[in-house]
Amino acid sequence: MPRVSQDQLDARRHEILAAARDSFARHGYEGATVRVLEEATGLSRGAIFHHFRDKESLFLAVAEDDAVAMVETVARNGLVQVMRDLLERAKSPDTTGWLGTQLEVSRRLRTDPAFAKRWSERSAAIAEATRERLRRQRDAGVLRDDVPIDVLAQFLELAYDGLVLHLAMGRPAGDLGPVLDLVEEAVRRPAAKS
Repeated sequence: MPRVSQDQLDARRHEILAAARDSFARHGYEGATVRVLEEATGLSRGAIFHHFRDKESLFLAVAEDDAVAMVETVARNGLVQVMRDLLERAKSPDTTGWLGTQLEVSRRLRTDPAFAKRWSERSAAIAEATRERLRRQRDAGVLRDDVPIDVLAQFLELAYDGLVLHLAMGRPAGDLGPVLDLVEEAVRRPAAKS
């Protein structure tokens, strides 16, 4: 029997996550049955669960991947950039994956206390990355200093949640760029008047 390299295992895991992301987004957690996951991945139950302990672990891995990407973007470019990226994805033909996963995470946070407990550390990482980025921006003199960092972070989180809800309701993404410009402008230090 030929040995499978770590690169091959990682590639297979990535393929499973991508197909599962789409399945969870299209069908919800409950509707993404093992049969649906098998059809989406083109793999058997055994092959899928060789990489993930169970469906719950697979869903959490999908959500964690999204959270890690979000934390990296927030750390580099801020939460407004995450919103801009979300808008760009919303304009592409297949937006169900990422947005659908976000919505399913939100639903499970409201309805599944065990999931909410497991997820709390992931959401804490996103919140901390946002606050750390805001602190760096304030130290660099870019961010307004008349509002506490926690209030600015909550403002940005509410704007993000509102954008997700807007898109989830099927409202058009349109040109919301100027709205995000306004959100960004609201947290920046006002330009000095001459």
